[in-house]
Amino acid sequence: MFYFCSNRLAETPVLSPNLPIVVVNGAPIFLPEALAAALAALGLLLLLTLIALWRAAAGRSREREMADERQEAIEARFSALARSNAELSGRLSGMADWLGAGIEHQARRTGENLGKLNERLAVIDAAQARLTEMTREVVSLKDILGNKQARGAFGQGRMEAIVRDGLPPGAYDFQFTLSNHARPDCVVRLPGDSRLLAVDAKFPLEGFSALRVARDPETRKAAGARVRGDVMRHVKDIAERYLLPGETQDVALMFVPSEAIYSDLVEHFDDVVQKAHRARVMIVSPTLMMMAISVAQGVLRDARVRDEAHAIQAEVGKLVNDVRMLTERAAKLEIHFRQAQEDLAGLGAASARIVRRGDRIESMDFSREDEAGEPLKFARGAE
Repeated sequence: MFYFCSNRLAETPVLSPNLPIVVVNGAPIFLPEALAAALAALGLLLLLTLIALWRAAAGRSREREMADERQEAIEARFSALARSNAELSGRLSGMADWLGAGIEHQARRTGENLGKLNERLAVIDAAQARLTEMTREVVSLKDILGNKQARGAFGQGRMEAIVRDGLPPGAYDFQFTLSNHARPDCVVRLPGDSRLLAVDAKFPLEGFSALRVARDPETRKAAGARVRGDVMRHVKDIAERYLLPGETQDVALMFVPSEAIYSDLVEHFDDVVQKAHRARVMIVSPTLMMMAISVAQGVLRDARVRDEAHAIQAEVGKLVNDVRMLTERAAKLEIHFRQAQEDLAGLGAASARIVRRGDRIESMDFSREDEAGEPLKFARGAE
């Protein structure tokens, strides 16, 4: 609790440093003390203000440093972002180029594959067309083999093709009429023998067809018996019609147009084959027919060589005479060459002598005179 001494102040117009100006809790406060306290408070306030200002300045400086750091960090981030953006752009450009090249390569590969696929499809189409044509041919062949007359024409065609390919014209005839009015499918003329080799191409296939479709033993046995009967009847017919003494060969050929049928016949019906041999009828497949025609072709070639042996010998004699005349002419030509060489050597020696004499003539001096005033006839040079 303090109070001012108002009465005393009112009474004294000028403050006295010895007079208290305020009493605080009974303690008087004099003017110097008050001024000192005020100055101290003012100094403290000034100090606090300076501290506050310093702190504010330090805070602002720190804030500026932090702001600068943040700015640098932002700039660094923007720079890194720009570099990343540039790298990303480069990568995207490279990826675009790579993808473009890949797409172009893939498109080219796809085009090539499509081209190859089209080629393969074309090959498949061609194969399908050939398969369809082959199917029609197989069906046609089945129809041919099912019809007896057509089957005979098929066997006749195969046999004629083999004969035409292997023998020269004039060595065979088709549908030739024998003296007994029988007409074999083909006759072959062998050299040095007037007898004809008869070939029959009408092999019975009905029994083999029945044998192939047979499923039970009884049916198979019946089909086998039919095969034996048909083949032996045909063998007998060939032997009676085409084996004529003095006109045909001692054997005749029965042509089987199928290798498979011939194999079945040899494997399962060997007794029939042996009986046909004893009847002087040779059963031949297309391969055996080709071999027989090849043998006949060799025989024809040997006969032709024998027939032309004398002509060949005469031609060889003429060739020997020509060689002898050529040798004599070569010897004469060698003599002429030797004489020509000698003449050339003499000509060379004569030319050398002429050159030497010309050199001596050129060396003569006709400009000097003797003591009597007569010109010299010549002056010999060094020889």
